[in-house]
Amino acid sequence: MIIPEQIRGARAMLGLTQAELAKSAGISTTGLNNIERGIADPKASTLRAIQAALEKAGIIFQSDGEMVAGGAGVRLARLKE
Repeated sequence: MIIPEQIRGARAMLGLTQAELAKSAGISTTGLNNIERGIADPKASTLRAIQAALEKAGIIFQSDGEMVAGGAGVRLARLKE
């Protein structure tokens, strides 16, 4: 499952506001804010919806084998030239 730091980082890479990501994921902006701050205990289905919205926008979540220093990472998909 994705973690708050990944969500914040991915959203920043894409230049999305919390409201934009929340709308794409089908959740409330307040709910996303609480998840990003780590004060909510979201359902797995909510995290999957956020992850799917971010992946659709071009984010790749790095697997355990691709972890970066400090924890799990995210990166933008390479654009085809």
